[in-house]
Amino acid sequence: MKRGLLLVLSGPSGVGKGTVRKYLEADPSLKLAYSTSMTTRKPRAGEVDGTDYFFVTPEEFEKAQENGELLESAEFVGNRYGTPMKEVNRLRDEGKNVLLEIEVQGAMQVQEKCPDALSIFIIPPSMEELERRIRGRKSEPEEIIQQRLAKAAGEIKTMNRYKYIVCNEDPKLAADLIAAIIRRGMESDSLNAGDECGTV
Repeated sequence: MKRGLLLVLSGPSGVGKGTVRKYLEADPSLKLAYSTSMTTRKPRAGEVDGTDYFFVTPEEFEKAQENGELLESAEFVGNRYGTPMKEVNRLRDEGKNVLLEIEVQGAMQVQEKCPDALSIFIIPPSMEELERRIRGRKSEPEEIIQQRLAKAAGEIKTMNRYKYIVCNEDPKLAADLIAAIIRRGMESDSLNAGDECGTV
Protein backbone atom coordinates (compact mmCIF):
# COMPACT_ATOMS: atom_id res chain seq x y z
CA MET A 1 0.00 0.00 0.00
CA LYS A 2 1.28 3.45 -0.90
CA ARG A 3 1.78 5.81 1.99
CA GLY A 4 -0.70 8.67 1.97
CA LEU A 5 0.15 12.28 1.23
CA LEU A 6 0.34 15.12 3.71
CA LEU A 7 -1.56 18.13 2.35
CA VAL A 8 -1.29 21.59 3.85
CA LEU A 9 -3.98 24.10 2.93
CA SER A 10 -3.54 27.74 3.95
CA GLY A 11 -4.87 31.13 2.96
CA PRO A 12 -6.14 34.35 4.51
CA SER A 13 -9.40 34.60 6.42
CA GLY A 14 -12.31 35.06 4.02
CA VAL A 15 -10.58 33.48 1.03
CA GLY A 16 -13.01 30.53 1.02
CA LYS A 17 -10.87 27.65 2.33
CA GLY A 18 -13.86 25.99 3.99
CA THR A 19 -15.98 26.05 0.83
CA VAL A 20 -13.14 24.64 -1.26
CA ARG A 21 -12.53 21.93 1.33
CA LYS A 22 -16.19 20.84 1.19
CA TYR A 23 -15.86 20.21 -2.55
CA LEU A 24 -12.71 18.15 -1.92
CA GLU A 25 -14.42 16.21 0.89
CA ALA A 26 -17.18 15.20 -1.48
CA ASP A 27 -14.73 13.32 -3.76
CA PRO A 28 -14.04 9.84 -2.29
CA SER A 29 -11.37 9.14 -4.92
CA LEU A 30 -9.08 11.65 -3.16
CA LYS A 31 -8.97 9.41 -0.02
CA LEU A 32 -8.91 12.43 2.28
CA ALA A 33 -8.69 12.16 6.05
CA TYR A 34 -8.58 14.84 8.71
CA SER A 35 -6.19 14.59 11.58
CA THR A 36 -7.80 15.23 14.96
CA SER A 37 -6.15 18.19 16.68
CA MET A 38 -5.18 18.51 20.33
CA THR A 39 -6.47 21.51 22.29
CA THR A 40 -6.42 22.94 25.79
CA ARG A 41 -9.86 24.51 25.44
CA LYS A 42 -12.89 22.99 27.11
CA PRO A 43 -15.24 20.81 25.00
CA ARG A 44 -18.34 22.50 23.64
CA ALA A 45 -21.77 20.89 23.86
CA GLY A 46 -21.86 17.76 21.71
CA GLU A 47 -18.11 17.57 21.08
CA VAL A 48 -16.50 14.16 21.57
CA ASP A 49 -12.97 13.67 22.91
CA GLY A 50 -10.84 11.88 20.30
CA THR A 51 -13.26 12.73 17.49
CA ASP A 52 -13.65 16.50 17.44
CA TYR A 53 -10.45 17.15 19.38
CA PHE A 54 -8.12 15.49 21.83
CA PHE A 55 -9.00 17.61 24.87
CA VAL A 56 -6.01 17.95 27.20
CA THR A 57 -4.83 20.07 30.11
CA PRO A 58 -2.29 22.87 29.52
CA GLU A 59 0.26 20.67 31.33
CA GLU A 60 -0.42 17.71 29.02
CA PHE A 61 -0.13 19.97 25.97
CA GLU A 62 3.15 21.41 27.23
CA LYS A 63 4.53 17.91 27.79
CA ALA A 64 3.52 16.81 24.28
CA GLN A 65 5.26 19.87 22.85
CA GLU A 66 8.40 19.33 24.91
CA ASN A 67 8.54 15.68 23.78
CA GLY A 68 8.35 16.71 20.11
CA GLU A 69 4.98 14.98 19.63
CA LEU A 70 3.30 17.90 17.81
CA LEU A 71 3.68 18.52 14.10
CA GLU A 72 2.64 22.14 14.57
CA SER A 73 1.09 24.26 17.26
CA ALA A 74 -0.41 27.69 17.73
CA GLU A 75 -2.32 29.72 20.31
CA PHE A 76 -5.71 31.37 19.76
CA VAL A 77 -7.63 33.41 22.33
CA GLY A 78 -5.73 31.92 25.25
CA ASN A 79 -6.16 28.31 24.13
CA ARG A 80 -3.50 26.14 22.52
CA TYR A 81 -4.01 23.92 19.49
CA GLY A 82 -1.70 21.40 17.88
CA THR A 83 -1.53 18.55 15.38
CA PRO A 84 -0.32 15.25 16.94
CA MET A 85 2.42 13.76 14.74
CA LYS A 86 1.47 10.19 15.70
CA GLU A 87 -2.08 10.64 14.37
CA VAL A 88 -0.87 12.08 11.05
CA ASN A 89 1.61 9.23 10.56
CA ARG A 90 -1.04 6.61 11.47
CA LEU A 91 -3.47 7.91 8.84
CA ARG A 92 -0.77 8.19 6.18
CA ASP A 93 0.40 4.63 6.92
CA GLU A 94 -3.20 3.52 6.23
CA GLY A 95 -2.89 5.03 2.75
CA LYS A 96 -5.04 8.06 3.51
CA ASN A 97 -4.18 11.57 2.33
CA VAL A 98 -4.16 13.80 5.39
CA LEU A 99 -5.40 17.34 4.84
CA LEU A 100 -4.44 20.03 7.34
CA GLU A 101 -6.23 23.37 7.01
CA ILE A 102 -3.92 25.52 9.11
CA GLU A 103 -2.53 29.01 9.60
CA VAL A 104 0.66 30.17 7.87
CA GLN A 105 2.62 29.87 11.12
CA GLY A 106 1.65 26.21 11.48
CA ALA A 107 2.23 25.52 7.79
CA MET A 108 5.84 26.71 8.07
CA GLN A 109 6.36 24.33 11.01
CA VAL A 110 4.91 21.41 9.03
CA GLN A 111 7.06 22.11 5.97
CA GLU A 112 10.16 22.11 8.16
CA LYS A 113 9.32 18.74 9.74
CA CYS A 114 7.77 17.11 6.65
CA PRO A 115 9.61 18.22 3.49
CA ASP A 116 7.41 15.86 1.42
CA ALA A 117 4.23 17.78 2.36
CA LEU A 118 2.19 19.17 -0.53
CA SER A 119 1.62 22.77 0.52
CA ILE A 120 -1.12 24.80 -1.17
CA PHE A 121 -1.86 28.48 -0.59
CA ILE A 122 -5.25 29.84 -1.66
CA ILE A 123 -5.30 33.49 -2.71
CA PRO A 124 -8.25 35.79 -3.48
CA PRO A 125 -8.67 37.33 -6.97
CA SER A 126 -7.83 40.68 -5.34
CA MET A 127 -7.63 42.34 -1.92
CA GLU A 128 -10.80 44.26 -2.85
CA GLU A 129 -12.66 41.00 -3.39
CA LEU A 130 -11.31 39.60 -0.12
CA GLU A 131 -12.56 42.68 1.72
CA ARG A 132 -15.96 42.30 0.06
CA ARG A 133 -16.19 38.67 1.22
CA ILE A 134 -15.15 39.48 4.79
CA ARG A 135 -17.61 42.37 5.00
CA GLY A 136 -20.30 40.15 3.47
CA ARG A 137 -20.33 38.03 6.63
CA LYS A 138 -21.73 41.03 8.53
CA SER A 139 -20.67 39.38 11.75
CA GLU A 140 -17.72 41.48 12.94
CA PRO A 141 -17.03 45.09 13.97
CA GLU A 142 -14.92 47.37 11.78
CA GLU A 143 -11.88 47.01 14.05
CA ILE A 144 -11.80 43.23 13.58
CA ILE A 145 -12.33 43.56 9.81
CA GLN A 146 -9.32 45.88 9.60
CA GLN A 147 -7.25 43.43 11.66
CA ARG A 148 -8.22 40.56 9.36
CA LEU A 149 -7.33 42.58 6.25
CA ALA A 150 -3.95 43.59 7.69
CA LYS A 151 -3.21 39.99 8.65
CA ALA A 152 -4.27 38.79 5.18
CA ALA A 153 -1.88 41.22 3.49
CA GLY A 154 0.97 39.83 5.59
CA GLU A 155 0.00 36.20 4.94
CA ILE A 156 -0.20 36.71 1.18
CA LYS A 157 3.45 37.79 1.23
CA THR A 158 4.37 34.25 2.36
CA MET A 159 2.67 32.49 -0.57
CA ASN A 160 5.94 31.85 -2.41
CA ARG A 161 6.97 29.54 0.43
CA TYR A 162 4.25 27.10 -0.68
CA LYS A 163 4.61 24.53 -3.46
CA TYR A 164 1.34 25.54 -5.12
CA ILE A 165 -0.69 28.76 -5.28
CA VAL A 166 -4.35 28.52 -6.28
CA CYS A 167 -6.60 31.53 -6.93
CA ASN A 168 -10.12 31.11 -5.56
CA GLU A 169 -12.18 33.13 -8.01
CA ASP A 170 -14.62 30.23 -8.26
CA PRO A 171 -14.60 27.66 -5.39
CA LYS A 172 -15.49 24.69 -7.61
CA LEU A 173 -12.72 25.52 -10.08
CA ALA A 174 -10.23 26.05 -7.24
CA ALA A 175 -11.24 22.67 -5.76
CA ASP A 176 -10.82 21.00 -9.16
CA LEU A 177 -7.30 22.43 -9.45
CA ILE A 178 -6.38 21.23 -5.96
CA ALA A 179 -7.89 17.80 -6.69
CA ALA A 180 -5.63 17.59 -9.76
CA ILE A 181 -2.61 18.45 -7.58
CA ILE A 182 -3.59 15.70 -5.12
CA ARG A 183 -4.08 13.12 -7.90
CA ARG A 184 -0.70 13.99 -9.37
CA GLY A 185 0.84 13.48 -5.94
CA MET A 186 -0.93 10.13 -5.54
CA GLU A 187 0.57 8.94 -8.82
CA SER A 188 4.09 9.99 -7.88
CA ASP A 189 6.15 7.31 -6.14
CA SER A 190 8.61 9.87 -4.80
CA LEU A 191 5.93 11.72 -2.85
CA ASN A 192 4.65 8.52 -1.26
CA ALA A 193 8.04 7.29 -0.15
CA GLY A 194 8.63 9.94 2.50
CA ASP A 195 9.77 9.12 6.01
CA GLU A 196 7.47 9.65 8.94
CA CYS A 197 7.12 13.29 9.88
CA GLY A 198 9.64 14.36 12.45
CA THR A 199 12.14 11.61 11.64
CA VAL A 200 15.54 12.35 10.17
